[in-house]
Amino acid sequence: MTDPRPAPEGTTTERAATQRPAPCDVPATLGLILAGGRAQRMGGGDKALIRIGERTILEHTLAHFVPQCASVVINANGDPARFAAIGLPVVADSVPGFAGPLAGILAGLDWAAELHTDIAWVASVPSDCPFLPRDLVARLHHARGDAGTPLACARSGRRAHHVIGLWPVALREALRHALVDEALRKVETWTARYGVAATDWPDTPVDPFFNINTPEDAAEAARLARLYPVNDA
Repeated sequence: MTDPRPAPEGTTTERAATQRPAPCDVPATLGLILAGGRAQRMGGGDKALIRIGERTILEHTLAHFVPQCASVVINANGDPARFAAIGLPVVADSVPGFAGPLAGILAGLDWAAELHTDIAWVASVPSDCPFLPRDLVARLHHARGDAGTPLACARSGRRAHHVIGLWPVALREALRHALVDEALRKVETWTARYGVAATDWPDTPVDPFFNINTPEDAAEAARLARLYPVNDA
């Protein structure tokens, strides 16, 4: 495993990884679906359960993500029964007060440490990304391995997607300390302490990390899915 000791404060490594086929030696990785947000721009509720075509946004996300992972868990607060039809475990934040995506990532790291002791890595994605690349997990592992960093994130169109990333379970107590004792909330502030490698995807004709925050975004996602059905298979 990559050395998880902190890099000098404030440093971040960004290195684009070349695209490669998924190898058989990618470490077993727990997939974490981040569905803990409050969807305020969508009027509240679970935007991941909005339908695009024949399936919900979450079902589209899972269709792309599940095959890449050894196991998958959903991070969501509130009544987990609303995700019962999905058939996946649901874990809530352990840090109170809607502490943001880092709290969801910590919940995933704790889940792996407690219930999947053979898994040393967690890959996180939002629940509202219906066009995820099917080589996401493999390329994140390549990126952090090539760069010699413990963390990796996705990037498209020169924009980093900090919550679409790879996290070592070994850093979970460090993350807990940052959240609880330091009240740290910004993902990129925490990852900069250790070094994060970014791996690039093109953002045309469809950004694979297009995410849905507004009703207009949902309508655009439906339009893109009709125009480019290969991304929605």
